[in-house]
Amino acid sequence: MKHQNDNTPSFISLNDACKLTSMSRTMLNRYRSDGRFPVAVELGDRRIAFVRSEVTAWVQAKISARVAS
Repeated sequence: MKHQNDNTPSFISLNDACKLTSMSRTMLNRYRSDGRFPVAVELGDRRIAFVRSEVTAWVQAKISARVAS
């Protein structure tokens, strides 16, 4: 059984990244192309994933930036 806090890197799909960020695929891909989102890992010819900890850190940075403003 895998625990959420075990520091083992894990991948999430593009759809899961959209769910975690509450962004559409279009918006998330726009952020990616602008360099404003964590870089995807290529898993195969037509498959990408994101490192879960990088996406959650990105979300936390957005929350922190909002609170600081």
